[in-house]
Amino acid sequence: MEDSGLLTDLLGRVSRSFYLTMRALPAAVRPQISLAYLLARTTDTIADTRIVAPAGRLQALQALRSRILGESTASLDFGELAGIQSSPAEWNLLQSVEAALALLEQFPAEDQQRIREVLAVITSGQESDLNRFGDASLDRIAAFDTDKELDDYTYRVAGCVGEFWTKMCRAHLFPGAALDDDWLMSRGVRFGKGLQLVNILRDMARDLRQGRCYLPADGLWATGLTPFDLMEPSNGPKVRPLYDLYLTRAEEHLTAGWDYINALPRSQARVRLACAWPLLIAIRTVEKLRSGNVLAPELHVKVSRPEVRMILVRTVIYYPWPGAWKRLFRRPSPSGNKVDSGQSRS
Repeated sequence: MEDSGLLTDLLGRVSRSFYLTMRALPAAVRPQISLAYLLARTTDTIADTRIVAPAGRLQALQALRSRILGESTASLDFGELAGIQSSPAEWNLLQSVEAALALLEQFPAEDQQRIREVLAVITSGQESDLNRFGDASLDRIAAFDTDKELDDYTYRVAGCVGEFWTKMCRAHLFPGAALDDDWLMSRGVRFGKGLQLVNILRDMARDLRQGRCYLPADGLWATGLTPFDLMEPSNGPKVRPLYDLYLTRAEEHLTAGWDYINALPRSQARVRLACAWPLLIAIRTVEKLRSGNVLAPELHVKVSRPEVRMILVRTVIYYPWPGAWKRLFRRPSPSGNKVDSGQSRS
């Protein structure tokens, strides 16, 4: 398959960490999953180009969605959007949209359908996000109203990826394996939700300064706070109990994700490693988020490159020994100590 560097060079430039995961995947599923990510990254770039009015972004997003889903054949020209990107990689991403869509047509019909299904859900989440937060600003903070809305959002932008990943790997890598597909699919969804929830909690202070509050308003009101109160770092201790509840939920989702990884056939080492890396980085991020003032704008929690390298090395070294491998995942307790999840399956 000729991709003109889309799934290698460009993918590596728009997401270095995800590209590492993609390179670990077996060749039988790597192109399909890489293209789905690249298209999702393109739609996300459109949705996040804040210099363009929300209506213009929605129009461009819907035009691309229609092409992805095969509902339209109208040519796309995102040159104007590309011209205002600060990142050269994102400029290239938008300029390469027709090439990416042409690549989609090269896959078998079943794979095209899987890619279109997940992109339909992802773009619906992005459209919902734009409708809610498109006009948000520092002076006009918008928030989810309820926990149900937040959970739905994490499914649409990430949980559905767990379904897609599972379907693609099941079809191409281990179609005959004796697995409980419903159980596996539900854990795959939680895996994706957990990764997204960690991103939300990590970036909360930054998102607030863009007018976006992902902590549901009803939960804030129950603690005597409003979304605007979160702009004041002195309210950090007051919001911490609610914030920690969502950290615990993220940990529970990631624990389900670890169960998912360990339910995959042990012969699928590359898939297991590709799943384990983002999960172990996420649980380390949760551990770091258990301390500090989460409303402080200068707080920037990130797993360091040496820590990431250590995760990669340990997963590879420990893989031949199931016991040592399972102990790589140690769920942090609220006190900061690590405890065994006690749920992993082999």
